Amino acid sequence: MTKLFVGGLMYSKTSQDLKTMFEAFGAVLSAQVIMDKYTNQSKGFGFVEMANDGEAQAAIKALDGSDHEGRRLGVSVAKPREDRPSYSNRGGFNRDYRGGGRNRY
Repeated sequence: MTKLFVGGLMYSKTSQDLKTMFEAFGAVLSAQVIMDKYTNQSKGFGFVEMANDGEAQAAIKALDGSDHEGRRLGVSVAKPREDRPSYSNRGGFNRDYRGGGRNRY
């Protein structure tokens, strides 16, 4: 299985549109357009999981840099998701806080 990153999508594209685009190259296990959690609109990129590495490479070769409805697509093997720092403790003590620039002492 190969996970692909697809950038440069039209904001009107759906996950089904993305799946259909890649099915021309082989078996698609999943396709997801990433949506903004506040506006519920597409962020213009997504991910496709393909069953076969050779088919995924054929899709990359054919689609990367191609013009799709006036936008240039970027297709590559997805990088593993990096761990990002958690900001869940915003209300807690933060020793790096400097008081907003006021001289407190």
